Amino acid sequence: MCVSDALPLAGSDTNVAGVLFLRALAAFLLLPGTFAGVIPALIVSNDGSRGNGFSVGWIPLALGLAILIWCVRDFYVAGKGTLAPWDPPKRLVVVGLYRFVRNPMYVGLMVLLIGWALVAGSPWLASYAAVFAIAFHLRVILYEEPRLKKQFPEDWAAYANTVPRWLPRLRRKN
Repeated sequence: MCVSDALPLAGSDTNVAGVLFLRALAAFLLLPGTFAGVIPALIVSNDGSRGNGFSVGWIPLALGLAILIWCVRDFYVAGKGTLAPWDPPKRLVVVGLYRFVRNPMYVGLMVLLIGWALVAGSPWLASYAAVFAIAFHLRVILYEEPRLKKQFPEDWAAYANTVPRWLPRLRRKN
């Protein structure tokens, strides 16, 4: 085998996967990076009513970040797309945390923002998180769910009937 045999050819699966990974990374840095990173940093730095904060906030902040990264990975691996609305998954993502709630990425962002508000002691950031929660809910019911119903009619119906939108169902012990 020569060296050129080991290199991926233009248009090969390896190149396609590499491009998709770069698109997923760019979408992650742009969207959550802006709305859960840059904007909250600006809010906190300008919040004159900030308190001392609570170190317990690091737990939800880290948990929210972990949830977000897990969901972005599932969009990339299972859905063959990104979290960006201009480059959505090509397949309905029903693996990982999506088995328990239909919107774990938004849940992760909210947990992250709440954790950051606690760590920073920022009532303004807590208010931003509350506004974001309302905006997420409206986006889901007015745009995302109707689009998914149209894009994946059979899969979406079964998924929406078995998986709750925001909070996982507690299963009864038999």
